[in-house]
Amino acid sequence: MVGDEEQERDFQRFLRRVDDVANLVQGLSSTDSAVNAKAIAEAEKRLRDEETSKEEERNTAVNRTIINTRASDMANAEAVNADGFLAMLEKDAKERAKRRKRNEHLANALKEKGNDAFRKGDYVIAIQRYTEGLEKLRDKQELYTNRAQAYLKVHEYEKAIGDCEWALKCNEKCIKAYFLMGKAHLSLKHYSEARQCYEKILQINPQKESLFKDCMNEVNLEEKRIKDEERAMKEVQSGKLAALSIKELLQKLHRPDQSVLYYAGGIRLLAGTVKDCTEQTLFRTNNGFSILGDNEIVRRGFCAESKNAAEVDLSVSLLLLWQAVCTGNEENQRLLLTHPDVNAQLPKLLSSGVSEIQKETLALIYLYSENENGRRLLVRHLDLTKWLQVLMMFVNSPDARASSAINILSDLTQEERFKTQCRVMLSTDVLPLFTQLLTSAKLVNQAALARCIGIMGNLCADVVIRMQMAECKECWQACLKLVDEYFDVSTSKYQECLFAVLGLMMNLLLESNVIVQYFAVDISGRCMSLLRDKDGRIVTRAIGVLSRILPASSSAVEEVVKGGVVKKMIKFLKAGGQTTCNYGIKTLSICTRSNRQAQEDLVKSDKGFALLLGA
Repeated sequence: MVGDEEQERDFQRFLRRVDDVANLVQGLSSTDSAVNAKAIAEAEKRLRDEETSKEEERNTAVNRTIINTRASDMANAEAVNADGFLAMLEKDAKERAKRRKRNEHLANALKEKGNDAFRKGDYVIAIQRYTEGLEKLRDKQELYTNRAQAYLKVHEYEKAIGDCEWALKCNEKCIKAYFLMGKAHLSLKHYSEARQCYEKILQINPQKESLFKDCMNEVNLEEKRIKDEERAMKEVQSGKLAALSIKELLQKLHRPDQSVLYYAGGIRLLAGTVKDCTEQTLFRTNNGFSILGDNEIVRRGFCAESKNAAEVDLSVSLLLLWQAVCTGNEENQRLLLTHPDVNAQLPKLLSSGVSEIQKETLALIYLYSENENGRRLLVRHLDLTKWLQVLMMFVNSPDARASSAINILSDLTQEERFKTQCRVMLSTDVLPLFTQLLTSAKLVNQAALARCIGIMGNLCADVVIRMQMAECKECWQACLKLVDEYFDVSTSKYQECLFAVLGLMMNLLLESNVIVQYFAVDISGRCMSLLRDKDGRIVTRAIGVLSRILPASSSAVEEVVKGGVVKKMIKFLKAGGQTTCNYGIKTLSICTRSNRQAQEDLVKSDKGFALLLGA
C-alpha cells in the first residue's frame, strides 16, 4: 500500500515535469518577445540546475535497497524521459542562442543602414531597414525607438506611438521612448498625454529636469498657439476691422516691384496695427514672416552691407514690426529667429554703426533676453560667439544703447551655453577690447563700464574663462591703471568702476600662475593705498584682494608688512563688519605665518597674541 502511494506520487511528479518542459518548449517558440525571453531565462536556469545535480550525483555514493521493482521501473522511465527532454531542451537552447547571436549581428547591421538612411533624410528607407532588423530580432529596443523617430519625420504619429510602446515592453525605463511618444502625442494635439510622457522622463531620471522643462514648455506653447489661431480665425470670420486690416496690408506688401519707401511705409502701418495677441497670431497665420523671404526688394534692402537712407528706414520699420509681433508671443519669437536672414543679420545690425538701427535691434533682442524661454531661443538658434564682443562695444556709447546692450549681456550670462560660446573668441577678440575699455575708463560710459566689469567678473565662474583672463598680462595692467586713476578721479561713477574691478581681481585670484606672481607686489601695494578710502565697500574688497594675492609672493608679504598691514588689519577687526573681518583674519594669518616682523607687530599691538604665536 505504501509502495503504491509512493509510486503514484512519483508518477504525478513525472507528469508535472513533462508539463513544465512542454510549456517551456512552447514558450521558446512564442512570437511574443516577453514570453520568449522569459522562457529562454527559465531554460538556462534548468540547464544550470541539471548540471549541478549531475555533478552532485557523481561526487556522492548512494546505497539503496530496491523494495519494489515496478516503482524502480517507473523511476527509470521518468529519468530516461526527463533526460531526453532535457537533452532536447539543451540542444534547442543552444541552437536558439546561436541563432539569436546571428540574428543580433544582422539586426545591428540593418540598424546601422537605417541610421545612415535617416541621416541622409531618406526616412522611408530608414523605416524599411529598421523593420527588417525587427524581423531578425523582435526584442531590440533601439530598432523600435529609431523607427518611431523615422515615423515622426513622415508624420506617421500613431505608428510612432505604437513603436514606443513596444520599446517600453523591452525596456520600461527607456527615456527616448517616452520622449518620442510625447512628440507624437503633441503632433496629434494630445496635450495631456504628451505631458504624461514627459513627466515619466523626470520620474525615471530627475537629472533630466532641463529636458523636462523644455518639453513641457513646448507643449504649453503649442497648445496656446492652437487656441490663439482658433480665436484669430473667429475674428476674421466675424469681420473685425483690425483682423481684415492686417490681412489687407500683408497682401499689399506682397505686391512685387514697388519702391523701398513703399514697403517701408506699409510695414510701419502694419506695425501700428498689431496691438494684441490675436493680431500677432493673424500676422503669423497670414504668412507675415514671409515678407523678408518672398520679396526680393525688401530682402535686398534689409541685408545690404552699406545701407542708403531708404534702406535704413526699411530696416528700422522691419525691426519695429518684429517687436510688435513678438512681444510676449513665443511662437512668433521662434519663427523669427529661425528665419535664416534674420539669424545672419542681427549681429551685423548691431555692428552697423547706424544708431537708429542699433537702438531697435537692441530693443528686439531684449524681448528675448529678458525671460528664460527667450534666452533659450537665442542660445539655441544663434551663433553667439561674437556677441560678447559686439555688445561690449556699446560701452563706448554715451546714450541709452550702452545700457540696453549691458542689460542683454547681463541676461545672457545666466545661460551656460552662452558662457561656453564666450570661450571661443575670448583671448583673441574680447580681452583686447575689454582691456582697451579699462584703460580708457575716463572717456567711456562709466556706468555701463562698471556693469560690464561686473559681467566679466561673473563670467569668471567659468573655469576656462577665468584661466584665460588670469593669464592675460594686459588685463592685469589695465586693472592697475584703473586703480591708479581712481586717486585722481574720485567721482561716484568711477568709484563704481573701481569697486567692480576689485571684485573682478578677487575672482581672477582664484587662479595661481606666473602672471599673478609677477604682479603680486604691485597689486598688494595698490590695495594698501585703498585701505584709506572712505567707502567701506572699497576697503573691504581691497582687503579681500590682499587675502588672495599675498599667498602668491613672499616679496608682496614683506612689502605690506613694511607698510603696516598688521596694525591696519587689527583696526579693521575691531571696527569692520563680518566680511571685512574674515578677509582681515586671513590676511593676518598669511603674514604672521611666514614673516617674523609681522609676528612682532602683532604681539606689540596686543600682548594676548603672544600666547597664540607661542612666544
